[in-house]
Amino acid sequence: MPYKEKPVEKLFYTIGEVAGMLNVPVSTVRFWEKEFDILKPKKNKKGNRLFMPEDVKNLKMIHYLLKEKGMTIAGARKHLSTRLEDTEYRLEIREALLNIRELLSEMRNNI
Repeated sequence: MPYKEKPVEKLFYTIGEVAGMLNVPVSTVRFWEKEFDILKPKKNKKGNRLFMPEDVKNLKMIHYLLKEKGMTIAGARKHLSTRLEDTEYRLEIREALLNIRELLSEMRNNI
């Protein structure tokens, strides 16, 4: 199996990088920032948003609830306020399974 480097964990991500990770427009990330209290990106002197890994994790949860589960903004807000840990756990499992699927696909293609 070929050597793979671990992805680099950054301290801060720009709004463009975060939007690219989630495959949504930048305006959507800005809108979610206004709608959800768990998102608190830092801003530099120029006013650019800088998202920490915790913010990215929260955005992934919001994306999961809105886009994949089909919840409304109000429903996702309520869900996160009452079942945050459960949602985090489910999202971690989902990401682990997607990584396993990708690894198996690579192995199948290399045979």
